[in-house]
Amino acid sequence: MDDGKPSGPRTKWWSRPSTDRDRPAGPEEDGAAATGVADASGTASAGPGGTTGPTAGERLPHTTPDGDYTPAPPVAAPPPAADLGTPAPAEPAPPAAEPHVHRTQPLHAPDEYSTPPYGGPGPWAPAPPVQRPVATPAHGTPVPPPYAGTDGHGTAAPPVAAAPAQGGQEHHTDPWPPPHTVPQQHPVPQPPGQTPQQTSQWMRYDPWGAPRQPLSHPGPGQGVDDVRPRKARRGTVLVGAALLALLAGGIGGGVGAYVERNGGLTTVELPQSGRDAGGRAPDSVAGIAASALPGVVTLHVNGSAESGTGTGFVLDDRGHILTNNHVVAPAGSNGDITVTFSGGESAAAEIVGKDSGYDLAVVKVTGVSGLTPLPLGNSDNVRVGDPVVAIGAPFDLSNTVTSGIISAKERPITAGGEKGDGTDVSYVDALQTDAPINPGNSGGPLVDAEARVIGINSAIRAADSGSGLDGGQSGSIGLGFAIPINQGKRVAEELISTGKATHPVIGVTLDMEFTGDGAKVGGKAAGGASAVTEGGPADDAGIRSGDIITEVEGQRVHSGEELIVKIRAHRPGDRLGLVLTRGGKELSMTLTLGSASGT
Repeated sequence: MDDGKPSGPRTKWWSRPSTDRDRPAGPEEDGAAATGVADASGTASAGPGGTTGPTAGERLPHTTPDGDYTPAPPVAAPPPAADLGTPAPAEPAPPAAEPHVHRTQPLHAPDEYSTPPYGGPGPWAPAPPVQRPVATPAHGTPVPPPYAGTDGHGTAAPPVAAAPAQGGQEHHTDPWPPPHTVPQQHPVPQPPGQTPQQTSQWMRYDPWGAPRQPLSHPGPGQGVDDVRPRKARRGTVLVGAALLALLAGGIGGGVGAYVERNGGLTTVELPQSGRDAGGRAPDSVAGIAASALPGVVTLHVNGSAESGTGTGFVLDDRGHILTNNHVVAPAGSNGDITVTFSGGESAAAEIVGKDSGYDLAVVKVTGVSGLTPLPLGNSDNVRVGDPVVAIGAPFDLSNTVTSGIISAKERPITAGGEKGDGTDVSYVDALQTDAPINPGNSGGPLVDAEARVIGINSAIRAADSGSGLDGGQSGSIGLGFAIPINQGKRVAEELISTGKATHPVIGVTLDMEFTGDGAKVGGKAAGGASAVTEGGPADDAGIRSGDIITEVEGQRVHSGEELIVKIRAHRPGDRLGLVLTRGGKELSMTLTLGSASGT
């Protein structure tokens, strides 16, 4: 393959240049000889139809028999011109023996050492690929400012003097002329069949050019100008990123605000049944509560020394309300009582009558219309296990409804006794229920399945102290007690009618210290009088001191308190059958109950 190397005799690898040898013709001269272009001295090489170069077997000028060559002595350069713009006067050219033919200036400076690829290639390394030389701008063509008048590195180049060449052609006299000094008027021939490329004058390549030469790089010169667009692009990227961040922040903030206000991006709807008519069976807890609540009230009592809260229920449309005595007791003789109805209306109330032995009281409100009295049931018809509902204001929580059953009947309980003289002790033959009753429920109704009052809630069995009526703050443990409505009705009627209640009595004084089974009649009464009241029911029946009463109306009696409870469960004038023991013998007697005024 012909890659521009000379086809003459090859040099040996140990050949060295010497000063007495001429340089063999390079590719440029060979090309010139082939085209018939004259050299610089005016001697014409044979072209077509002329004299050809050396043939096989002939030696080139200045060559040795072994194929080596001797470089020609260097040609003295013309003196530099004083002014770049004024060419030096041309020397007259010797007359030519034949027509003068212009020889193209070599593309590279002559290499006296025959360095590849422009000298004779040595066997020690292959010649590097040579790109096709491209014409450089003509002299005087403007170049970018950073490189104008420089050597390609930004350093000012020395002035170059121009000397006229033979044949009227102008040649550079710089020992190292700029690369690719082919005149612009001689375009580079293109291979056959190839369309000439439209290239810019800056699309030049110089394989031996210094770095950063403007003609070795396409586009504008490398320098300050190529940094500015990069900074501009960086600024544009930063501005775009900032705008994107602001947009994302705004969208995120809007979504967050929507989620916070609406509870999510979508509305959550859980399945739910529709509204019903609201009707309930009359005997259900809801039906009972709906019927009884309008007749239940809450009492707030304020006295000079203490205050309290309790419950009551309406007896009639005249404004009479039944409650417990211990609920209104803090008011004393000049305290205030306020009644609040289930609908929220309030009215002042005054005490009509009270009795500590039965723990019952009646208050009355005035100026109130539309009252709903509760119907009264019959406590003698109650059976253990019957469902009941308790309504009240435990811990001042009005209109509280609880439910349970009747756990027991005729449960003798006593409560009170804080005064110490026994005048405030109440004896109740109570109904026991497991419906939760708490402080504040006192005086409220205990109703049956038909919403009829069968008892008045009065006491609880507390877990901490085990004591009676709800004067403390202990909660329910499922042991609540209510005064039977039959007893409450009789006492309420007496309190409304006379302001006082009467107690049935048998006319004896009991020995409360007796620990045996039954109620023992004492030996002496207070002041040394006989324990059996002279002319009283017991005296008339033949009861004596020391007798032990064991039954009342067929029910066993185990203590003096139980005997009192059993007697107070009846009205004055009722006849009772008693069983007693005297001197080891059991006796049966019948008596008629007397009457005593209550406190």
